[in-house]
Amino acid sequence: MNPTDEQTAAADAFHTGDHLALQAGAGTGKTTALTLLARTTTRRGRYLAYNRAIAQDARTRFPGTVQCKTAHALAYAAVGHRYTRRLNAPRRPAWQTGQALGVTNAIRIGDRAISQRALSNAVLRTVTRFCHTTDTKITRHHVPCLRGLEDKDLHRELSAHILPFARKAWCDLQNPDDGAVRFDHDHYLKIWALTQPRIDADFLLLDEAQNTNPVVEHICLAQRRHAQLVMVDDSAQAIYHWRGAKDIMTGFGGTQLTLSQSFRFGPQLAEEANRWLHLADAPIRLTGADTVPTELGVVDQPDAVLCRTNVGAITQVMTLMAAGCRVGLVGGGESLSTLAQAARDLKEGRRTHHLELVLFPTWGELQDYAAHDPAGRDLQPFVDLVDTHGAEAILAAVARLVPEPQAQVSVSAAHKAKGREWALVKIADDFTPPRATSTLPHPPEHTAPGPINDSEARLAYVAVTRTRRRLDLGGLSWIDQHPDGTRRRSDMRTPVPE
Repeated sequence: MNPTDEQTAAADAFHTGDHLALQAGAGTGKTTALTLLARTTTRRGRYLAYNRAIAQDARTRFPGTVQCKTAHALAYAAVGHRYTRRLNAPRRPAWQTGQALGVTNAIRIGDRAISQRALSNAVLRTVTRFCHTTDTKITRHHVPCLRGLEDKDLHRELSAHILPFARKAWCDLQNPDDGAVRFDHDHYLKIWALTQPRIDADFLLLDEAQNTNPVVEHICLAQRRHAQLVMVDDSAQAIYHWRGAKDIMTGFGGTQLTLSQSFRFGPQLAEEANRWLHLADAPIRLTGADTVPTELGVVDQPDAVLCRTNVGAITQVMTLMAAGCRVGLVGGGESLSTLAQAARDLKEGRRTHHLELVLFPTWGELQDYAAHDPAGRDLQPFVDLVDTHGAEAILAAVARLVPEPQAQVSVSAAHKAKGREWALVKIADDFTPPRATSTLPHPPEHTAPGPINDSEARLAYVAVTRTRRRLDLGGLSWIDQHPDGTRRRSDMRTPVPE
């Protein structure tokens, strides 16, 4: 394939030796562009991949002068190999680990009783959250908020109890030979980061920069003193903020360039993508390939159904199974299964140890929390799902899932579909329009809908750009009636970088 003008411009900028920030839209051939850069120099480089599968694929495409690894692989080679014995240790329940650390009693905070098991889970989650940050010490903001203890004073009280054990757990993890806490890959990554490592390379290519967690961001930016940095990013796909990811391009200096020519889909789909890019206030607009006949319209037999949430995904799974389809679920059904098991325990009068539901003694209390507490509204779809179908039906559906290669249709939450593509895609109906806002006690029926949240627009952008041939907007069709969703030709132009 001949390089596009944008890819050639990126190669020219790379040759100057300046740091480079490359905004690459969906399907624009970012890996092709990066391999082009790497093949035009004899310098030694590192390609830092988002996950192992991407790194393995990259090794077949990059020249031998570029090593393709994940951040964890670099950390393992530097320090992680010392902890091999602990990495291979058998799994153990969190409550046993907590007990070994000295967490032996239940406590009460406010009107909530917190069991020893819940406290042990909170201790280990605190360490995990610390490992994803650039912080050098475990502090209160690493302690997770528990459902029902969102109040700041209650969280402060919880933190005072958790922090001594979390710090003890981190000390335990420094021993390469033995310890109470099960050692995992994020632990040695954090230990490596705290050494302020120097990556031996002339240039560093960071892929998926928009979803980099702070600890990896810190490692990469520290290399700019001796290595040329090339950050590849699609800011509109920055959809993992809820788990600590950060768009490293924010505030990153260097030459700003774009890849806007998509090879995945045609002009009609590019126009739809640009509508969501405009709503997300993204710094890029896409151009579709004239040779790719992608269209929008009804899809009766999709290859994939994309949902806003995991709850929406299991609802689609059950609907498709009822119609006789063989269904695969992107990412598998383990997390949904454990959530359904927790619901079954509560409905049968047993406490659950699920991290999301651990503080609720009964199903009725969870129902009340989801319906009336603002902090619990995100649980309402799950509660409704269980109340409608029952926990056993959900568990049965998960058990009937088939591997994706054997499925007639794949179902996915949109954030799990990132990086994937299918020929025929349908958007599920759980992408609901923003709620209307009104100060009137009884707003009239014609009240305008509320504004579209940036994060919702980014998720919609990810969803609509997964198709190659035909997209059924389905649950996103409301955008055609939303006042902010009107297509404008000017919104389709790629902004000129400043």
